Amino acid sequence: MKKACKANLPALIFLLALLMIWQAGAMGMNASYILPTPLEILQRLWELREPLFTVHLPATMTVTAIGLAISLVLGLALAVAMDASDMVRRMLYPVVVVSQTIPTTAIAPLFVLWFGYGIWSKVLVTVLITFFPITITVYDGLRSAKTEMAELLQTYGATRREIFWKIKAPCALPYFFSAIKMAVPMSIIGAAIGEWLGAQSGLGYFSRRMMTQLDGAGVFAPIVILSVTAMVAVGIVALLERKFVRWRGESS
Repeated sequence: MKKACKANLPALIFLLALLMIWQAGAMGMNASYILPTPLEILQRLWELREPLFTVHLPATMTVTAIGLAISLVLGLALAVAMDASDMVRRMLYPVVVVSQTIPTTAIAPLFVLWFGYGIWSKVLVTVLITFFPITITVYDGLRSAKTEMAELLQTYGATRREIFWKIKAPCALPYFFSAIKMAVPMSIIGAAIGEWLGAQSGLGYFSRRMMTQLDGAGVFAPIVILSVTAMVAVGIVALLERKFVRWRGESS
């Protein structure tokens, strides 16, 4: 515990310094509708706590959870398929890469037109942003398995399934957790982007609504919640990683 606190102390000091600079700069501008101070944002967050935490946060987390779950299934399936077959890899890898060249702000309104203002238009935006790091990172993890060990097991009569679970899956496990730590913040961002461009609830929708009212502090309040939620989620994933990938925790 003490070691973790010491490790995070420089980051906390740097964050505090940035907040102090922000506070001083915003007070000097004296234009809260453009750049509110951190104290004004916290005050507005407290004033808007009921709709934010009881209505809009659950809506965003629902989109995030569904989108991340679909991205996990899709990303793992694509990674395993590309690792199992060179033909599948040559067929799918370019498509996976090309999918990330599509501007999210351009495709998201089309999702709204196709699926309406319901949850699935936002889920699709989240999946489009999130599945790529899972697919590529897990695929790299599967490819990192040593071929000599696989060939040794083959000489003892091991099947491809046994080689996968005994060699490739353990090798890919650290990559999997790294992919999740990247995907969690991106899924939250994807949900917020989808809500910003077309929704009836959610933190992204609420932030856009506050912008139309020229409420700078109200715009930043949902962003603070999104940031804190992402940090907490990544922290939980890191704890799970230390539990299941013990050799990485011991070496770090």
